[in-house]
Amino acid sequence: MKTMNGKTDTLISGLVDQLEPVRPFRFSHGMTLALTGIGLAALLVMLLFAVRPDVVSGQPQGIFLLASGLFLLLGIACAASVVMMASPRIGSGRNGWGWALAMAGVLPISALILALIRGSAAWQESEPSHGVYCLGYAILFGLITGAALVLWLRRGAPTSPERAGLLTGIAAGSAGIFAFSFACPIDSVMHIGLWHGLPVTLSAIIGRFAVPPLIRW
Repeated sequence: MKTMNGKTDTLISGLVDQLEPVRPFRFSHGMTLALTGIGLAALLVMLLFAVRPDVVSGQPQGIFLLASGLFLLLGIACAASVVMMASPRIGSGRNGWGWALAMAGVLPISALILALIRGSAAWQESEPSHGVYCLGYAILFGLITGAALVLWLRRGAPTSPERAGLLTGIAAGSAGIFAFSFACPIDSVMHIGLWHGLPVTLSAIIGRFAVPPLIRW
């Protein structure tokens, strides 16, 4: 018995000796990382592109405040859900992003209704020549927030990688278009609903398939 206890004590001592202190895994740390990504994207847009004149003058248009605010809210809500998914727990709420998505969805739905009413004229009203820039740059700048969330997920143990990837993509796309909104001078509902909504949709699809292989444990 003494020999058995001695071996057990030696085993435990060996395991303890290999332990190293780790940083606490806190929700606030994850959100700080995500918000830093969103803020950095917006800052880069302001440094690299001409900022909207109404924003520079301190008198932003109402549609700009509404649209960019909805996308920011959606990005933060999805980021919060992703951060919580990295450390799953019983009873943790993760449904706030659904309400934010529903609110932001009013924009593309409005654009769809206008397209059905106005026909081909709605396409021209959406300013497609500028819309492709909004689409491309929003996805590009959204990668900053997406990368931050992937790093956080890799530290944790998400039990649903597919859902985590989907929400990471939505958060990234929303953050990217929020950032690039400061450089987009077009305020039509058709443009915002189509070309500002597409980055969120495409980023969600990319995140759904690209993120899970990066975070599986």
